[in-house]
Amino acid sequence: MSKIEKAIQRQQEKIAEGQFYEAHQQLRVIASRYTKQSNWTAATDILFSGAQSLLQAGQGGSGGDLCIFLLDVYNKGEVAPDAASKGKLLSLLRAFPKDEPTRKKVVNEMVAWSAKFGEYPVGDPEIHHVAGTLYAESLEPYDAERHLVLGTKDSPEALAQLEYSWYEADESYTAPLYVARAVLPYLLTGNLRAANKFFLLFTSRLGQKANLAVQEVSTSSSDMRVYPSLPLLNFLGLLLLAVERGEAALFRQLKSHYASHLKDANWDEALDQVGEMYFGVKIPRQGNPMMDMLGNMFMGGGMGGGGKKDKKIDAPAPPAPGLD
Repeated sequence: MSKIEKAIQRQQEKIAEGQFYEAHQQLRVIASRYTKQSNWTAATDILFSGAQSLLQAGQGGSGGDLCIFLLDVYNKGEVAPDAASKGKLLSLLRAFPKDEPTRKKVVNEMVAWSAKFGEYPVGDPEIHHVAGTLYAESLEPYDAERHLVLGTKDSPEALAQLEYSWYEADESYTAPLYVARAVLPYLLTGNLRAANKFFLLFTSRLGQKANLAVQEVSTSSSDMRVYPSLPLLNFLGLLLLAVERGEAALFRQLKSHYASHLKDANWDEALDQVGEMYFGVKIPRQGNPMMDMLGNMFMGGGMGGGGKKDKKIDAPAPPAPGLD
């Protein structure tokens, strides 16, 4: 048995005996020694094993501290986010207790590391997907949205499930506002495919509601469901079709036709940005509009979810405790 394996085994025994503080401190000392020697592999093995054992023992704070130490080692060692390095981090992330406050810091550090040493400037999509899914399970919808919008091809399904569960606790007329919480950010991040997938998944579930009138409209080039009682939902569906065509006149016509409904939706900034990105409709430059818009949306403002009776709607209230 190697020196590293013996050290890992000793600390695992301490953790099994409930000597959490002592094990945590000794793991830090051993990892620091290997870090000073630039022995990144040994430091990684010690920290990963220790963090995993502590998290599995319900010690979220100590386990989270070792996760952050591990990310520091990855940064110092300039470790790229490949299958092995990500695999370790994602398995640790899944082991966190749901209510452990350290988890959010670990997620942020993971995203920053993957952005620095990986190919995605906003962070690795797989990390975003796993983090978003875990936040959704923990009923933390704003954090879930922020990560799932930057996730993988599987993220629209997770986001559709989250938004629909959230919508079900609200008034029926608010459906378009929950759809917009994903469709507009997906468009702003240049992901039309994900926007379309989300829209299809959400509206497919919506179409199953017994009390909602739906009309099927077919043209030579596309089929579309129309919801007579939900004009803003029709607007979003037509917007997706317009983006595929990229015709500025069509975009302007669409905004004009739905102007009376859009005035209370609070989507102006997002639609201005969509107009510039996809239709060449210029807007005045002020800082970085796309990042400002994403920031506003994901902090619970911007596009809004559903208030109960007020038609001028801002952010949704947090989902009811019983939501899946």
